[in-house]
Amino acid sequence: MGTHNYNLTEQFEFAGKAKTLSIIGVVIGLAAIVYGFSSHDHIMHERTFANLLLMAYYFACVCMSGAFFLAVQFVAQAGWSASILRVPQAMARTLPIAVVILIAVIGAGLYTHNLYHHWHAEGLTDPNSPNYDKLIDGKSSFLNVPFFMARQVIFLGAYSIFAVLLSKLSANEDLEGGLNSYRKSFKYSCIFLVIYGFTTPVFAFDTVMSLEAHWFSTMFGWYNFAAMWVSSLATIAIIIILLKKSGYMSWVNNSHLHNLGQFIFGFSIFWTYTWFAQFMLIYYANIPEETVYFYKRFESYEFWFYLNLVLNFLAPVLLLMDRDNKRHENVLLGVSIVVLCGHWVDYYQMIMPGTVDTHNGFGFIEIGVALGFVGLFTFTVLSALSKRALIARNHPFLQESLHHHL
Repeated sequence: MGTHNYNLTEQFEFAGKAKTLSIIGVVIGLAAIVYGFSSHDHIMHERTFANLLLMAYYFACVCMSGAFFLAVQFVAQAGWSASILRVPQAMARTLPIAVVILIAVIGAGLYTHNLYHHWHAEGLTDPNSPNYDKLIDGKSSFLNVPFFMARQVIFLGAYSIFAVLLSKLSANEDLEGGLNSYRKSFKYSCIFLVIYGFTTPVFAFDTVMSLEAHWFSTMFGWYNFAAMWVSSLATIAIIIILLKKSGYMSWVNNSHLHNLGQFIFGFSIFWTYTWFAQFMLIYYANIPEETVYFYKRFESYEFWFYLNLVLNFLAPVLLLMDRDNKRHENVLLGVSIVVLCGHWVDYYQMIMPGTVDTHNGFGFIEIGVALGFVGLFTFTVLSALSKRALIARNHPFLQESLHHHL
């Protein structure tokens, strides 16, 4: 297989049906948000905020993990992925937009008391108040608005800086050639992975676990890390397969798909391991302040609880266990879509009990907000993807990737 068969200056043109559908999705999302906030029912406002948090968090996590994917490839000095890096780079370059949206949603939720009211409510830390909560008061040095928002800005800002930097270095590599940009990418990736590894659990504690501030789990950060990582892998697989079906990226072969399928398969099992470890320890210990988390989900979210396991464990494991399925475009595409839907369910049953409690629902707000963010993600990522060639033509391991075979 020679490189002369491939157009290494090929660029994606973001137009036609994909662009139209992404804009329609955004419009539907805006309509759902207006519908939720135009209601005079406070529960509807909380439900709208909960869905905005769910999708803004999901959007940011997928883009963050796109940058994480890049860093892992550079630090591992991986050759197989050199020809597909432009897809996670487009996701990484979209991260600043996702970050601004997430911080805006969190800030607005705190300001209106529609989010984080378990620790951000009047009188919780005042010993003279009838609403005084000793446990929340004990956590107030960590769970207070200035420090909470500062952590969000610092963590997400750091991820964005490294994401944009790694993408920019790849663009410089296209122009200048040589190994200078690659060496810098390796160095910055090492730094980024250390920062990312230590801060993403805290980011998950803040953004999601503090919605139910009386509950705590040391496994929760890694459980969220597994969810965001496998979601990002599924997103990368979907974009690459759809591009390939549209006539782009002809250099992507079954072996590249096999690698992505292995990652999705393996980390779906890792996600299940962290889920089960968290569940089993809490179930076995039977400590009331911990078991309340699962009690809520058994009582009011039982359908979502079991659907979560079916979509995120049974489906990818059973469908990707076979070697041929990992290498089959349509099977991998289908499983990746199931995994993305599955982790929406995962975030739904993580977030809703701590925001709307038993007043959850599934209707126009949930579907509309999800479609809006899918449209926004599609528009921003594909716009970023269309601005550069679809392959990093001066990557030092490009030839290894073009001749990748398993």
